[in-house]
Amino acid sequence: MTIWRSFEEIPADLAASAVTIGNFDGVHRGHRAVIARARERADALGVPLVAVTFDPHPMAVLRPDHAPTMLTTLEERAVLLADVGVDHVLALPFDMAMAAWTPQEFVDRVLVEDLRARAVVVGANFRFGHRAAGDVAFLVAAGQAAGFEAVGVELDGGPQVWSSTYVRTCLAAGDVAGAAEALGRPFSVHGVVVQGDQRGRELGYPTANVPTDGLTAAPADGVYAGWLRRVDSGETFPTAISVGTNPTFDGDRYRRVEGYVLDRTDLELYGVEVEVSFVARLRGMVAFDGIDALVEQMADDVRRAREVLGA
Repeated sequence: MTIWRSFEEIPADLAASAVTIGNFDGVHRGHRAVIARARERADALGVPLVAVTFDPHPMAVLRPDHAPTMLTTLEERAVLLADVGVDHVLALPFDMAMAAWTPQEFVDRVLVEDLRARAVVVGANFRFGHRAAGDVAFLVAAGQAAGFEAVGVELDGGPQVWSSTYVRTCLAAGDVAGAAEALGRPFSVHGVVVQGDQRGRELGYPTANVPTDGLTAAPADGVYAGWLRRVDSGETFPTAISVGTNPTFDGDRYRRVEGYVLDRTDLELYGVEVEVSFVARLRGMVAFDGIDALVEQMADDVRRAREVLGA
């Protein structure tokens, strides 16, 4: 997998390609349906498959106050895209100048001049160009004039279910099972474990703390059952996960994802990159009257997480 972050990074000897275009945030089941069709065309034509995406998300440039939280970073997207058959990713640096391109300018510059597309596959509701003036019908006509085939793929699951917006809606409600259904895998967050306040260790439940920020999606505050995977070794552990701001201790300034690996107090994870995957919501986040009530609830959370995960 190669990520090209500018037109200049595209190899000069790229003779032809098949192209699919989108934000691909989360690489959910709808994205994969489009990519599967694009992979078929690439194989039939004997050319590499290039996924064109945008970095940052166009809404972060056009309407920053309405920009969505991202389900995946660009690097995470690239890995997921490679897993489903993409050969290269062209991450276009989206800015106001690119936002002003007409649909024809986009076709000429990206698809014809730089990628030498022979086939272009997009979702049936794909829009592009200034003020989203271009659609699949325009792309098909432009392709006929320029010498490439274009097709819009209807999604059997429906755009409501197979969309990044739907996944975010599920996460905001704590419905990690619904998010997993749309994604085709459990939703996860990645990060390097940092040292926290060590309250969990003092209570007998040491946790791995993975910081989050306002740009990255996370499930609603609450307690979940899931898995923690060390990226370096691939080891995976059943985990009880807390998302929130520790209301029992007057709260923190930022939300955090904390994972307690079931029955393990010997793991040293500081500085280790991990992936925390969410399987099921156990309960919402509440403030307890005292430490004893909190510890009792934590023991019950661990018991329920073990049942859910079969651990």
